[in-house]
Amino acid sequence: MDLELAGKVVLVTGGSEGLGAAVCARLVREGAHVALCARNAQRLEATAATLRSQGGQVFALPTDVTSPAELERFVEAAHARWGRVDALVNNAGSAAAGPFSTLSDAQWEEDLQLKLFAAVRAARLIVPHLRAVGGGAILNVLSIRAKAPGAQSMPSSVTRAAGMALMKALSKELGPDRIRVNALLVGMIESGQWARRAEASGKSPAELYAQMSRDAGVPLGRIGRAEEFADAAAFLLSSRASYISGTALNVDGGLSPVV
Repeated sequence: MDLELAGKVVLVTGGSEGLGAAVCARLVREGAHVALCARNAQRLEATAATLRSQGGQVFALPTDVTSPAELERFVEAAHARWGRVDALVNNAGSAAAGPFSTLSDAQWEEDLQLKLFAAVRAARLIVPHLRAVGGGAILNVLSIRAKAPGAQSMPSSVTRAAGMALMKALSKELGPDRIRVNALLVGMIESGQWARRAEASGKSPAELYAQMSRDAGVPLGRIGRAEEFADAAAFLLSSRASYISGTALNVDGGLSPVV
């Protein structure tokens, strides 16, 4: 299926590794122009170089998305590079979680700034550019805990739930501008963090992933691949999903108890 993403300009935050890098790679294969940002400049440039070696039109800028000035610089620099913006992937985040009684105000604030306020600001910056091209797409990467929070899942589960509410409200407000807003809720998808954990434990990633799948009880019996997540993301960003908005899709092998 041709996703009709060739020549489209897509901005991806947290694009230097893991799910963000997988999305960038998938978009490049579709012929999209990709602007990616992350805090780690060395890792970001390595990912950008790999994408360029695959023939991608790529722009990369080290950016701390919790800084309004740096985020604005990234969006405007990407727009200046290609003269348009067609889509945004809010992917920057972390898996911060712990017992409620141990969390400080500073930890709550840090999580909200990274996962919620950064997405709010990025959307605010991108909407005028999407309106200028007659519409586009915003995709928020969240967690299945946004729908089904568990014990000791805060602050992340609460912040992600707020991100899902943001997605739903924006989809209604921006729909008349032909701007579609959706979310992908992730559960048990392979990541660079888990690969590093496997290396530290002396296990291969495959061994660790098999154990994690068994422990979590993933119905499909395995950990998801980043490429599978990226496929879903590319579809939702594309015109092939032109009548899908306000949707939070689980990408979790059936793990979540909530539809």
